[in-house]
Amino acid sequence: MDIQDLATDIPSQGEHAVEGIEFITSGEQYLTFLLASEQYAVDILCVEEIRSWERPTKIPNSPSYIKGVINMRGIIVPIVDLRVKFNIGEASYHETTVVIVLTYQAEETSRTIGFVVDAVSDVLNVEATEIKNSPSFGGSVQPQYVEGLINVGKSVVTLLNVENLQQVEQHALNH
Repeated sequence: MDIQDLATDIPSQGEHAVEGIEFITSGEQYLTFLLASEQYAVDILCVEEIRSWERPTKIPNSPSYIKGVINMRGIIVPIVDLRVKFNIGEASYHETTVVIVLTYQAEETSRTIGFVVDAVSDVLNVEATEIKNSPSFGGSVQPQYVEGLINVGKSVVTLLNVENLQQVEQHALNH
């Protein structure tokens, strides 16, 4: 068998090798996570890293939701506990507690910030038409941080606005 024969055989073998696997062909992907018993999501393209919980270095006189900073490969990353910021449940740290490190590129600058969450859940593939506007009825998450709502089965996932989330730490330390 020569290389020509192999090349013609590969597509048919490849089809059998991926039978039953659904390929993502459209839509955006979102990383879902838990805060208390509520599900939230962020654009997966902004996720730099998911780290296990480690106690950060405290920043004096910072708000209670700013847990401190960590050194991530030479970059100082502020850590925000979203449970405290959004007033959702008690901030306790367990083996499933993780820090989702997000990087957001805005014009010529990029910002990196870590968010403490209870656990990472799943990755959702969502079409833009599936994202619904959030009603403004005074929930625990301020409207500027909500991009929209996604129906997933019988649950609703709150899609967070990464650009506005990136400004949480900046506003806190400037006030």
